[in-house]
Formats: sequence, structure tokens, C-alpha cells
Amino acid sequence: MVNDMSELAATEPTVDSDAFTTGCPVSHGAGPAMPVPLGPESLTWKYFGDWRGVLQGPYAGSMQNMHPQLGAAVEEHSLFFRERWQRLLRSLYPIGGVVFDGDRALRTGAEVRDYHIGIKGVDSQGRRYSALNPDVFYWAHATFFMGTIVVADWLSGGIGEVEKRQLFDEHVQWYRMYGMSMRPVPGSWEEFQEYWDHMCTNVLEDNKATRDVLDLSTLAVPPFAQWIPEGLWRFQRRLVAPLFVWLTVGLYHPAVRERFGYTWSARDEWLHRAFGQAVNLLFKFVPERKRRHPRARAGWDRATGRIPADAPLVQTPDRNLPPMDTWGSPMHYNPKVS
Repeated sequence: MVNDMSELAATEPTVDSDAFTTGCPVSHGAGPAMPVPLGPESLTWKYFGDWRGVLQGPYAGSMQNMHPQLGAAVEEHSLFFRERWQRLLRSLYPIGGVVFDGDRALRTGAEVRDYHIGIKGVDSQGRRYSALNPDVFYWAHATFFMGTIVVADWLSGGIGEVEKRQLFDEHVQWYRMYGMSMRPVPGSWEEFQEYWDHMCTNVLEDNKATRDVLDLSTLAVPPFAQWIPEGLWRFQRRLVAPLFVWLTVGLYHPAVRERFGYTWSARDEWLHRAFGQAVNLLFKFVPERKRRHPRARAGWDRATGRIPADAPLVQTPDRNLPPMDTWGSPMHYNPKVS
């Protein structure tokens, strides 16, 4: 069911073509029926746009980068480590839009996909990589799906197998929004678990891109909190950075922990679960609309009639924009130049 890395490296990018994929140079032929976006009745809408998801951000980011091709792409093309906060906060808008943009989600998905067209090359070991390799692109999506499971099961009170199967089915529907080949997508929740275990055990690597995500020792003051004095931020960072790494390690597959040299005890597991329960309890005091990312909140507002259905999509604030010397690059989401 899953290709080995030699086959991954040789796989050419493939995109299922339809009207919404116009402009992508790897489109071909006639595609399937138009995908249907997820809506407010889905569990994905309930969990994916929740601000609690920020707590699993290093988990999703590091898991993505462990993929050999994706890690190479990040090392050679990404500005993430030049603008970590801005890149993370900016990306939440189009990625969230693929779920919450309603009848505009197809266009948002195509935009997200096409940011990756030029990301390809040969890594330091001579292996070819492409961000539009279907196996690579799906792996990134799989980490978003597993991040949704994490938010639901660890930070929101827990879910059962029925809900996980529903979230799996919804992640397939969500993935169709990108117009990519569906070849790598497992056929069921059970097959996905086999896929995830295989990837974590046999494919993922300990590489620089992943280690850099886990290194929070130089993380800058976030753009939304520039009022924090630098000295106070450095003090907070020394306290918080080890906590975030510990939280991230607790979410890893055992094979990933072993590969990176982390240990995990029964006491760690109990404390980790207790932390998630405490977060869930605290969020019960947060108004429901305030729990959601602005792009998710706007999707709910359109669905409930709070704002018009054709209201402009919410875009990232200026403080999260990419560096001005990159504004002409097609690889960056930038509402100022779109």
C-alpha cells in the first residue's frame, strides 16, 4: 500500500484536473466530479479551527519535516526559520480556508497547492524531491488530520473510534479540495493507522529541518505581542520552550521518539493527559466564538447568517506578511499582492 523511498523520489507530481485547477502546470486530462466542501455539520469544523490547535503546532510541523522530501524542501526553499511566528500565523488563513471557505474552498485549495509548484530539487544525498509529489503532499495533509485528532482527543475531552472514523472520512473530503491525485490516500481509518505506523517506523528521518522546529531557544517575540520587553521574553522562553518540546514528544509515535532519542515514562504519559484535560477545562470559560481562528470564525458566521454568505474572506493581518523582498514570489500567501 505504501511506496518505499526510492519510488517516492521517482514519482512525478500528479494533479486531478478540473475547472478549479486552471493554471497549474501539472494538471492533466478531465477530472472527477466537483468535490463538495465540508460544512458546519462536520466534526472537522468543530475541532480544526480551534485555537487549542496551536499547542500541537510543533508536533504537526516537526512530523511534516521528518518526511525526507518535505524536510529537504523546507531546508532549501522555506523562509520558516527567518520568520517563524509570521509563517505559522500567516499559513493558518489559507489552510483553514480549505475547510471553512464554503463554496470558495476549492479556489483556496488550488491556491494552497499552487504555492508549491516551484518547490523541487535534489537533496544533499542526491535524492529528488518535489512538494507536489502526491505522496509528499498527502503526508503534509495527514499531519493536519492527525493534528485534528490530537485537538479532539487530547485537548477537547476525548473522542471515540466512531468520531475518529468520521474525521477520517472528512479528511478525505477535505483533501479533495486541493485537486491532487487521490492515489496515496488510505481507504479507511484502519488503513490509515497502518499507513501512519509505516511512515513513522520506516520512512521518517531525523533531519535538520525537524531539529530546527524543535529548537525554540531563539524564538523571537511573536508579532502580536511586540509590547513584551526582550529581556522578559528571553526569560519566558527559557521556561516555556522545554515545556513545548515535552508536549510535542508526548504526541509522537513510539518509533519517532526512539529515532530522536527521547524517553517517555508512565508518569510522563499521566502528566501529559492531565495537561490536556486542564486545557479543556480552561477553554470552557472562553466564549465559543473566541475559541476559533478568524478564518474559522468567519466560516461559522457565514453559515449561521451572522455575516453575508458572500462576505470577503478574512485575510492575515499585515504583521504576519512575508518579508518584503519576497513579495514577488509565487510560493508565498500574501493578500497584499494577490
